[in-house]
Amino acid sequence: MALVIEGEERIAASVDKVWEALNDVEVLKECIPGCESLEKTSDNEMSAVVSLKIGPIKAKFNGAVELVNLTPPTAYTIQGEGKGGIAGFAKGGADVTLEADGDETILRYSAKADVGGKIAQLGSRLIDSTSRKLAGQFFSSFNEKVSAG
Repeated sequence: MALVIEGEERIAASVDKVWEALNDVEVLKECIPGCESLEKTSDNEMSAVVSLKIGPIKAKFNGAVELVNLTPPTAYTIQGEGKGGIAGFAKGGADVTLEADGDETILRYSAKADVGGKIAQLGSRLIDSTSRKLAGQFFSSFNEKVSAG
């Protein structure tokens, strides 16, 4: 089951500062909902452990995240796949673009997600609303962190 989530955030920081934060493992770890660990395994790859509750199902996903299509400091694609054991799997990615607007940066994202296994049986409305909520939480936390920092 696939879905697409799009949005934008206005961040009170320069494009360079936002780009730096988008590539900072510690910043990403603090902003990803349910993230227990995030470690760099190479320049553009990370391994992650994320615990999430989707409806009645609580799952711990072990996965890999990769940064591709890098166009510093204005765009990249972050993609990943996580396996949640009996709960199923989730994979997806987000195209992220940064555009300067005066002293601020407009971050736009278009994310695609695909889930399978037990989670997929929960119904598209629940998965869609949960995915939108998680994406919104990530980008608003990211915005707060980078704007305040």
